[in-house]
Amino acid sequence: MTAPPHEGRQPGKGRALPDTQRGMRRRNLARVMHAVSAEGSLSRAAVATRIGLTRAAVSTLVDELIRWELLEELGPERPGRVGRPGSALAVSGRGPAGIGAEIGVDHLAVCVVDLSGTLRARAVRRGVNRGRAPEPVTEELTALIRRVVAQAEREGLWAAGLAVAVPGLVARDERTVVRAPNLDWHDTDLGALLPGSWPLTVDNEANFGALAELWLRDGTPRDFVHVSAEIGIGGAVVVDGGLLRGTRGFAGELGHVPVRPDGPACPCGGRGCLEQYAGEEAVSRAAGLEPREDLVGLLGERAEQGDERVRTALQDAGTALGIALTGVVNLLDPEAVVLGGALTGLAPWLLPSLEAELSGRTAGPACPVTVSGLGPEGPLLGAAHSVVRAVLDDPAMVAERP
Repeated sequence: MTAPPHEGRQPGKGRALPDTQRGMRRRNLARVMHAVSAEGSLSRAAVATRIGLTRAAVSTLVDELIRWELLEELGPERPGRVGRPGSALAVSGRGPAGIGAEIGVDHLAVCVVDLSGTLRARAVRRGVNRGRAPEPVTEELTALIRRVVAQAEREGLWAAGLAVAVPGLVARDERTVVRAPNLDWHDTDLGALLPGSWPLTVDNEANFGALAELWLRDGTPRDFVHVSAEIGIGGAVVVDGGLLRGTRGFAGELGHVPVRPDGPACPCGGRGCLEQYAGEEAVSRAAGLEPREDLVGLLGERAEQGDERVRTALQDAGTALGIALTGVVNLLDPEAVVLGGALTGLAPWLLPSLEAELSGRTAGPACPVTVSGLGPEGPLLGAAHSVVRAVLDDPAMVAERP
């Protein structure tokens, strides 16, 4: 299901649509798309009732959306009822689709999601990206993108845009990675390195993970703090259903909140940052394990078997997370904290000490901590769905593409 469109805004840019007949038409096209998307299928009459337009007006809008391959007719809505049944409409399984990509410290991933939110193609390459120059990494990512796009095209889909999740700070231009300490990238213009044939959006992986949680998980509150972890730890703050980005777009850098000011040096230049106590590599060191593929799976397996060193490492990581999150909770008073990414597989051993810190340190009632069902897939899915939602929010953009 999808939330209502951002009234009067163009996707991704935050510019108000002009209050003209053309702007009103664009908004109404979006309202029709969101109405059908939210319900799965609706007749034209039902759409008219939901959005408060006449049937004639809705029929004209629907005809355009069908012509653009955004909606399709499924046939009679409820066969056998008295009177002439309406023709059921559904979001098209062909036409525009969202391409999501993720540049991780130890992997690259790409997926295609159609307008109904269905995952249609996916590709992953495992391998260390830390310390590699951006050019060879983006060349490999481009190859993965072209592979999944070709697969999608064979199914009648075409790329409406590309969104890339990265483990670092992204400039307001939505294409420049200002700083990614765990990749050792600085001022990297991904717009100059990735395919230029599609609209491009680059954002922090925790932001995309939080948006995936908001859009794809029923019952997610509109005010929450999202914690996403793999090699590093990212954070995102959602307030009233939107991301809190900060002046430069850097809000949410939870991994670099100091939990012990005299602690070990961090790649960001600080000391005692949360990542040095609760990141994957920090936990593996404390547990006496060598870095390897599926390290989280190994940690969970050892903890399940009763390995005390592993359990102690995870308990200490939960304590560090609780300390860092205490300041966030006291400052922002969110409805919940959501653990995502690799943390989801380790939640049984992290949560007790994390929740103990929160309940003992927060000024108000303890903030509930929930575990995401999206796991490590959240940032990738959030990236792809951000493109899909851009189309739903402004369907006319499809007709204007080159």
